[in-house]
Amino acid sequence: MQISTMRGSEELAMSNGAVLSPQSNHADNNNDAKKVKLEPRSPAKPSRVVHIRNIPNDVTEAEIVHLGIPFGRVTNVLVLKGKNQAFLEMADEGAAISMVNYFSSGTSAQLRGRNVFVQYSNHVALKTDQSHSNASAAAQAALQAAQALAGQTETQGGPNTVLRVIVEHMVYPVTLDVLFQIFSKVGRVLKIVTFTKNNTFQALIQYPDVVTAQAAKLTLDGQNIYNSCCTLRIEYSKLSSLNVKYNNDKSRDYTNPTLPTGDHNLDAFAMTGGAGVLASPFQAMHGLASPLTAAYGSASVGGGGGDFILPSGFSLPGGSASAALGPAALRLSGQQCSSGAVLLVSNLNEEMVTPDALFTLFGVYGDVHRVKILFNKKDTALIQMAEPHQAQLAMTHLDKLKLYGKQLRAMPSKHQGVQMPKEGQPDAGLTKDFINSALHRFKKPGSKNYQNIYPPSSTLHLSNIPPNVTEEEIKNAFTAANFAPQAFKFFPKDRKMALIQLGSVEEAVAALIKMHNYQLSDSSHLRVSFSKSTI
Repeated sequence: MQISTMRGSEELAMSNGAVLSPQSNHADNNNDAKKVKLEPRSPAKPSRVVHIRNIPNDVTEAEIVHLGIPFGRVTNVLVLKGKNQAFLEMADEGAAISMVNYFSSGTSAQLRGRNVFVQYSNHVALKTDQSHSNASAAAQAALQAAQALAGQTETQGGPNTVLRVIVEHMVYPVTLDVLFQIFSKVGRVLKIVTFTKNNTFQALIQYPDVVTAQAAKLTLDGQNIYNSCCTLRIEYSKLSSLNVKYNNDKSRDYTNPTLPTGDHNLDAFAMTGGAGVLASPFQAMHGLASPLTAAYGSASVGGGGGDFILPSGFSLPGGSASAALGPAALRLSGQQCSSGAVLLVSNLNEEMVTPDALFTLFGVYGDVHRVKILFNKKDTALIQMAEPHQAQLAMTHLDKLKLYGKQLRAMPSKHQGVQMPKEGQPDAGLTKDFINSALHRFKKPGSKNYQNIYPPSSTLHLSNIPPNVTEEEIKNAFTAANFAPQAFKFFPKDRKMALIQLGSVEEAVAALIKMHNYQLSDSSHLRVSFSKSTI
């Protein structure tokens, strides 16, 4: 005998009024049917079992569990992938009522980018049949992890709408737009503020309500954005609201697109509108009609074939962040940045900058393949990196850096590559190919150099020092190149390496460019990079 329920599309075939009967040709459902019993109930009343419809075919038990975690303890889960349905059993009816009311009040529940429908089930409980090996191993793992996470929240302080996010082991760059993509998969993000504290990239992220913030914390805490790195550590902030003054690459108020960028030139451009009037400084900065699309697409700012393209961020696999509890669940597909591997670098000191100088400086953050200083605009250059993530990394650390007395600007270019000049075309040595350079730092896949990337600083790390070279010889070499070392220190356990302190970051940048690959002996050339330490 088959019984069809009355509520929504909860049409589950029942055998003997109790055990779930599988749909034909769905082996997974057949296994689930053996393991779980559903007790039918009157459809008119709330139930602690919640019925979820329209789930994606590849959804996991963990993702279903995460929908219920913010509302209370989850005690059982059943996923019917063949029917695109799932059941979630809460510890008490009040938690289920809170969940159904929340997702019925205008806030859509989403799984992997698809809207799902949450309603009360016609069943009182999901009864595990002990004689049939309990529920699936995946369901049990999801429930155990959820209970562990719930236990953590009880000791970490009360939930809040603002989350504090710390990115540990940041081998690859993480931007505001990357965070927006990840955290907006859990719910609507209102504001983001990013900053660096104790050499660690951090962010404050505000949601509209405590429930969404709690779901984000429980879903994303401890996950890796990339393989084995860029780990998210999330806790509740002491702040109840964020006060965002500017919409730019460091902070963003998605509820107020009219905020200025904090960049005088961009704000002035927004006010005049260039060829046409733009709606706001934020939109002028991104060339957008909506601030939300800033995280997903690039747009030209300025007309006439200008090359001012703002970063479009990274793409998530399948268009969404996985909510699975397994490791590396948030990996971005291949660490690929849709903005490409070419950077537009402007506001350079055209009297001093050379392709070799830019190769050395940008080579700290990736392997530079080609550099072109524009023939008719010599304060601007195109720099092609080996990989898009290297371009993003270089842009993150070098944009607004002071080089030779001027603050350079670095941003993604619309070009996909840098072309060498054609034969007979005037170039004056302004374009140079470095593809086969022996000075690339990241040629080996998974190079350890990725773990020693730091922002420009006044302290330089020196390596490849021959054992017979003294402190005085190294300091004299810097002095002869018109630099003034403030301090010097060999590594106690390895005299092949040392730290040297310069008077300012700008001086250290110039020294790195000048002294990297400096010949210390017949067979040894100095290697120079930025250090996180001071002497």
